[in-house]
Amino acid sequence: MVSFDYQRYIDWADEWITERPKTVVLVFLVVTAVFAVGLTNISTSSGTSQFTDDSPAQTALDNVNEEFSPTFSEANGSTQLIQRGSNVLSKDEMLAMLTLQQRAEDDPSLRVASTSSAAAIVAQTLDPEATTLDDQIDAIKDATPTEIESAIGTAAENDGFTSLLSNDFNAQSASASATIGTVTHDVPGGISESAGTSGSSPLTAIQTRVQSMAGSVDSDITVFGNGIVSAEFTNIIFDSLIIVVPAAALLILVFLIFAYRDPIDLLLGVVSLVLAIVWTFGFTGLAGLPFSQMLIAVPPLLLAVGIDFGIHTINRYREERVQEYSVTESMRTATDQLFVAFFIVTGTTVVGFAANGISDLQPIRQFGLVAAVGIVFTFLIFGIFLPAAKVWGDHLRVRYGIPEFGLSPLGAEGSLLGRVLTVGVSAARRAPYAVLVLTLLLSVVAGSYATGVDTTFSQDDFLPPEDLPGYVEALPEPFAPGDYSVTDTTNFLEDNFATTQGSSVTVYAEGNLRSDSALESIQRANRNPPDAIVTNGRTADADSIMTVIDDYANQSSSFAALVERNDVDGDGVPDDNLGEVYDALLDSPYRAQALNYITEDYRSTQVVYSVDSDATQDEVSNSGRTLADRYRLTATATGQMIVLKAVSDTIFTSAIQSLVAALIVTAIFLVVIYYIIEGRPSLGLVNLVPIVVSVALLAGSMRLFGIPLNALTATILSIAIGLGVDYSSHFVHRFVDEYHESGEDVFVALDDTVRGTGGALTGSMLTTTTGIGVLALAITPILGQFGVVVALSIFFAYLTSMLLTPSVIVVWERWT
Repeated sequence: MVSFDYQRYIDWADEWITERPKTVVLVFLVVTAVFAVGLTNISTSSGTSQFTDDSPAQTALDNVNEEFSPTFSEANGSTQLIQRGSNVLSKDEMLAMLTLQQRAEDDPSLRVASTSSAAAIVAQTLDPEATTLDDQIDAIKDATPTEIESAIGTAAENDGFTSLLSNDFNAQSASASATIGTVTHDVPGGISESAGTSGSSPLTAIQTRVQSMAGSVDSDITVFGNGIVSAEFTNIIFDSLIIVVPAAALLILVFLIFAYRDPIDLLLGVVSLVLAIVWTFGFTGLAGLPFSQMLIAVPPLLLAVGIDFGIHTINRYREERVQEYSVTESMRTATDQLFVAFFIVTGTTVVGFAANGISDLQPIRQFGLVAAVGIVFTFLIFGIFLPAAKVWGDHLRVRYGIPEFGLSPLGAEGSLLGRVLTVGVSAARRAPYAVLVLTLLLSVVAGSYATGVDTTFSQDDFLPPEDLPGYVEALPEPFAPGDYSVTDTTNFLEDNFATTQGSSVTVYAEGNLRSDSALESIQRANRNPPDAIVTNGRTADADSIMTVIDDYANQSSSFAALVERNDVDGDGVPDDNLGEVYDALLDSPYRAQALNYITEDYRSTQVVYSVDSDATQDEVSNSGRTLADRYRLTATATGQMIVLKAVSDTIFTSAIQSLVAALIVTAIFLVVIYYIIEGRPSLGLVNLVPIVVSVALLAGSMRLFGIPLNALTATILSIAIGLGVDYSSHFVHRFVDEYHESGEDVFVALDDTVRGTGGALTGSMLTTTTGIGVLALAITPILGQFGVVVALSIFFAYLTSMLLTPSVIVVWERWT
């Protein structure tokens, strides 16, 4: 055993706790007041953009949005106007669309840069000179039904017109049940740079204003865009908290009443929990860290550890008090033992949380940091403040004759709970090796089964379902959730339009586009595309600078002649003097269209591919990368689905890396700690066995219950180690103390351990699994899944500690 004298630090803390409890309490309250200031400085961060900032695909997408005029599929500064009706191509419906766009354009606060719609295309087909919304409205008003039908038939020959109409568009009857119009806004910096850091988008106020305007026209028009989505992301955070926090508080209070059975002890426990939350989020505000949806999971985790520490402190103190020891002597004995256990739990839990720091995703790294800091605060509050407050309170009780209630500890000998808790010890007496073999087989099966767990990432994870559960809709104010439209709207777009915001792939290419082979190489890349790409014959259906060149060549004979002169091989794609071709194009009326696909310095371009609406995220991502690899230019595949797929892959990789890191560092920490305090490093491995088993059971359960490994649940594998150590460390450390006192009789020590600490572990498990499990009531699916996973993690940690650890200890004792 090493000579490190850790006991003197415990004695120093004991002296302050038992001899100066009032001073300790006042110091903690002052520190709480300081952290409370930070609560006023918390900003919010929401949505999927917080996960995509470091992705190469997102960087490419940002470049596309910055360098090119926005297209429908990837526009950041645009508002979509989704119109529904029996026939949105009727005169009245088209006039309603144009009228709404006109009112938006007339409002300077909306900063409208341009508008587009199927109605505008019909109007310009009727009157090619109708370039303004006023003129387009007049063109529609003055046209006869026959003229409108004819114009629609002519416009239907243009893919740009039909792409704005629903799949049921019928050119012969000139009818469609839905259409999409757009209003593009001049928003500095773009949404991708400003949304997600403050929790709001510069488009939110704009699109909310357009939404109010939509109610003034006689048509069913839904306003949709990044501003609306951002607002709903933020609202869901608070709506979920309003529902979850009261329910969790009620359940936790019920079980704490059962665990403490004393109003003053209950009050001290609750106050300590509040202090832990205030310190943690006060630190978040003072450090300037935004409150994201990921951080909603931190309070339940702090409650899990805090409740456990609180119940153990009071329970261990009561074990001494029932033997007639004084307040000071009882607390000294309790803290002497629990300080070491709390330190082990804190160290390993911090390791579990901090393991998320190796993630490539900033929100997950930030979550690991805040959770780890919160656990340290929880250790200080429940290891020092709560015992000091308890001592001070009990001295006042003695002075003023206030009676104590529920003085007996949980799981006392002879109680029903005490008898149930010895099941694991009984199994260890009879067949410890059989228990270990069966556990090994179960763990292998669960771990193998877990390899098929779903790994997805989508903004839908953060949004409410289209139809909220009945109990949520029936909630009275102030618990009633707001009205959410994003899920319904995105589902409508996916069901009714061939190409929506998610069903396209953009290849962003950089290089010398004046090179003779530049356009030829792009054209060759489009031949025989992957299966997920929509084709036109054997060529990919793509919009690129060649699309604009062809369109202008069809309108201008001189430009067509220029293209033909510079098309050496006669395949319709110019391959000589490309700078001259581009110059002529940018000097033409097609300049705006050209700048959608090529920059003015001719150094970068985008090619937008249509994707099969039934293609999966994997198929779209693989197809995009395949196309990009064919380019001779430096090319990156991007687009919403590719960005989300990249994040999904990063999440899975981060989960595995964090799990491995947490296991390795936890094992080293436990081995070193038990070597220092007991001279028995092998006890650290004893402590680790039930944790590994609980992680395997948890991973298998995720697949069994259909819970994907998404942005939030991915963190739980490493967190499960931290939370699992909470239970096994208390068990093993208490066993070591009882083992010495019993003269190294392993079964006497185990019996005393399960009755002593088993009751506190049971109370902690029941309180935290129900309190955290109530997250399943959250409106956001990802929070509900996280609540279930954390509750399962705690339950498995408790189960393996009580049923498996006794057998592991018996085998350890025989081998050593």
